[in-house]
Amino acid sequence: MSDLTDEIQRRRTFAIISHPDAGKTTLTEKLLLFGGAIHIAGAVKSNKIKKTATSDWMEIEKQRGISVATSVMGFNYGDYKINILDTPGHQDFAEDTYRTLTAVDSVIIVVDVAKGVEQQTRKLMEVCRMRSTPVIIFVNKLDREGRDPFDILDELEAELKISVRPLSWPINIGQHFKGVYNIYEHSLDLFTPDKQKVSERVEIDNVDDPRIDQAVGEADAAKLREDLELIEGVYPDFDRESYLQGKVAPVFFGSALNTFGVKELLDCFVEIAPSPRPVDAIERRINPDEPNFSGFVFKIHANMDPNHRSCIAFVKICSGKFERNAVYRNVRTGKTLKFSAPTAFMAQRKSIVDEAWPGDIVGIPDTGNFKIGDTVTAGEEIHFRGLPSFSPEMFKYIENTDPMKSKQLEKGVQQLMDEGVAQLFTNQFNGRKIIGTVGQLQFEVIQYRLLHEYGAQVRWEPISLYKACWIESDDAEALAQFRRRKHQFMATDREGRDVFLADSNYVLQMAQSDFPKIRFHFTSEF
Repeated sequence: MSDLTDEIQRRRTFAIISHPDAGKTTLTEKLLLFGGAIHIAGAVKSNKIKKTATSDWMEIEKQRGISVATSVMGFNYGDYKINILDTPGHQDFAEDTYRTLTAVDSVIIVVDVAKGVEQQTRKLMEVCRMRSTPVIIFVNKLDREGRDPFDILDELEAELKISVRPLSWPINIGQHFKGVYNIYEHSLDLFTPDKQKVSERVEIDNVDDPRIDQAVGEADAAKLREDLELIEGVYPDFDRESYLQGKVAPVFFGSALNTFGVKELLDCFVEIAPSPRPVDAIERRINPDEPNFSGFVFKIHANMDPNHRSCIAFVKICSGKFERNAVYRNVRTGKTLKFSAPTAFMAQRKSIVDEAWPGDIVGIPDTGNFKIGDTVTAGEEIHFRGLPSFSPEMFKYIENTDPMKSKQLEKGVQQLMDEGVAQLFTNQFNGRKIIGTVGQLQFEVIQYRLLHEYGAQVRWEPISLYKACWIESDDAEALAQFRRRKHQFMATDREGRDVFLADSNYVLQMAQSDFPKIRFHFTSEF
């Protein structure tokens, strides 16, 4: 077996997704704890010191207590190399999360036992279903009062439209929570609420073992046996193949804050989750074990390090071995590039890497060579299928409040737009700049980052718009006529393409019926 095949088999690249507050960042922390990547979890807060979660390193995230940018973290666990992409749960940043899902081979969904499945989780599940991404579900916060585990399983099936199969089972819940029976490994883990230490494991032979009665009491032991019998009766045996096809989601129960049930999840995950899979390019299917390097940029992040005004392009490696200082090609521009300082990440700590393999994410310092969706190869002309950029739903005029800082503002806006958090349109009628986003929170983030990272002050001014649509037509005359009629509502995007800014659904429908020769698009890829 070659090095390449070995390295591919070892890798597990996945994203953790959930609704805000379900405990996703806490779960990420605890996985890092088991990988020895951090030694004390950020969840520890005392009055004198306030540690924040390792994966939330941007200033604004520390202030608001939410994750707004996808972090990439790699670590070794046993024989495996694990790459976690922690995604923002807040729906205003859904677009960043959708893109991240194109760069992973599987997903762990975190669900709060009290709240069950929430809207954001449903949306993300649709993206997984579209791509047949295998999913594991972690039901979190069992040390708090919540719903009956069987109800949660029914809800997961109904709301996420996927079959489920519990691989661990809780003994009681809330104040009486005593632990979890690991169905996958037939072992019993007892719960002791402690955020740093791992709970004790009772060695048992099977579910009828009398040691269970001693550990949790006869009543709970009897209920556990009854529940397990019901599970065996209702759910088919776990089948790894159906999981890999995205048809069945294994379910684990635990409390991430108390480091409970996390190791069971991780041990089973590394065993059953897929190693890097083939990726479809427009031209052909790319297998990870092909010798030639290929990868794509799924995210660009400005100012990873506030002392250096630099952008970093995150490249997901799809095939072959990536080598530092080798000559690679950006297919979109045709430029050949050499990367002397590619980095791998451990949240904000990054180290220079000499080589990386399929499934890994490398950060490449970017001085404006890359755009989201770019394909990088050892020379072959292939294009990985693009990453969608959705039509924004909220719009505001951006106004400079300090004319002395217009250069800083221009640079800041350009770099932040490269990250894909928002889109910039220039009104053709009055030349004013309009920022479009998917959610309100992004305006705050942009304003905050422009001020703190670029020293540029802006204010927002309201503009009432319903949708931005990209327009095209094979009939030049029809296009010119449309532009004349709608000149007050025409803008250009950063590529210089025509965008029609409709101020209501009615106006949009009228335009569509009045101009049959014009095609209206709601994503920037067409």
